[in-house]
Amino acid sequence: MTDKPLAECLDWQGKKWTPEIAKETGNQGRSSQCAVHCSRIAMPDHRSGWEDPEGVLISAIIFGGRRATTMPLVYQAFNWSAGVYIGATMGSEMTAAAAGAFGKVRRDPMAMLPFCGYHMGDYFRHWINMQRSLSETPRIFHVNWFRKGEDGKFLWPGFGENMRVLKWIVERARGRALGKEAAVGWQPRY
Repeated sequence: MTDKPLAECLDWQGKKWTPEIAKETGNQGRSSQCAVHCSRIAMPDHRSGWEDPEGVLISAIIFGGRRATTMPLVYQAFNWSAGVYIGATMGSEMTAAAAGAFGKVRRDPMAMLPFCGYHMGDYFRHWINMQRSLSETPRIFHVNWFRKGEDGKFLWPGFGENMRVLKWIVERARGRALGKEAAVGWQPRY
């Protein structure tokens, strides 16, 4: 990243962005800067075709929050609209690292508030409308590594075991894993 914004680049919608446009519209181009700096030079292990104008296949999108209660370890949205709702209503409990009351839920839709340079309602509308242009929508999942039991201890052992959850997500996206229907979506069969 650079301290000085680029003179010109494209935003996430492919529209021209300049510092002057930012002053006029309030669009700070945060995503634009990221897209420019996340180049193949910085990521030599990128997939072939990632710059293809037709795009690359995305099979799964994972949202996550930090909730001691109420949210299960992992679940899959029933469909695209339900997945957008899951992302848009995401929240995490504050920790010592976050400003605010410890344990209070902080809403951060799709974990994008610090990065979205325009109205979040427009951002959600884009997600809903995106479904129309996709022949197949990615599966949307939510993870919560921070669920606690009645004893106040984490239910999930953590880091080394997270691959089991990610494996289920990949297998669900490929149509190879079963899930059971729950009120919030599809969950693994334990």
